[in-house]
Formats: sequence, C-alpha cells, structure tokens
Amino acid sequence: MANNPKHNAARFNQIIRGWTRFAETKSFGGMTLEEFKLAIAPSAAARVAVSDLEADLVVEIANREKVDQNSLAACTLVVNSIRGDPQHGEDSPLYEAVGYVRKSVRKTGLKHPKKKPPTN
Repeated sequence: MANNPKHNAARFNQIIRGWTRFAETKSFGGMTLEEFKLAIAPSAAARVAVSDLEADLVVEIANREKVDQNSLAACTLVVNSIRGDPQHGEDSPLYEAVGYVRKSVRKTGLKHPKKKPPTN
C-alpha cells in the first residue's frame, strides 16, 4: 500500500464500512471491529492535529503578510534616510551594504544595437 495520507484514510474508512455492513460481529486479524477502530484511532487523531496545524498556518501566513507591510514601510524610511544623509548618500558603501546599487557603479542603460550587414 502506498504511503499516501488521503489514500490511507479512505482505506481505513472503507474497511470499517465493509466490516460493519457484512460481518460486524466477526473478528479478523485477532481483532473485533471495535478493537480495529481503537487500533487506527491514532491515525484519525494525527489527521485532526495536521488539519488544525494547517489552519493555524493559514492564519499565521496572513498575519505575516499584514505585519510585513509595516516592516517594508520601515525599510523604505531607513533607505530613504541613508540616501538623503550627507555623510552617506546614494554613493556610499552603506547604501550598497543594505542592498542597493551605488550611484557611481550604475550602468546608463544606453544600448547600441549591432548593425546588421546589408543583405542583397
């Protein structure tokens, strides 16, 4: 059997349904139906725990996105302050160290396209 959580859960439920419908009082594998349900109960509990954690993760991701907006605004304020500081500015090592390209090393963006040879 593949180790696929959705497949496993479906398999557990299928066995319980079939056993309940056709042989509820019979023992298989040395277990009654109730003992089997107890044996697989940790799987159900783990699924509930995973589901709860996934819901918590969705909430925390949304929270992170919300607080990141404030943090990004603070970053912009700091970088603009560095840029406008007379001792540092846009051409300072500090400006480069915080992730920006110094003014003196920026490329102009001007490109000279190659001329194509005439075709006859």
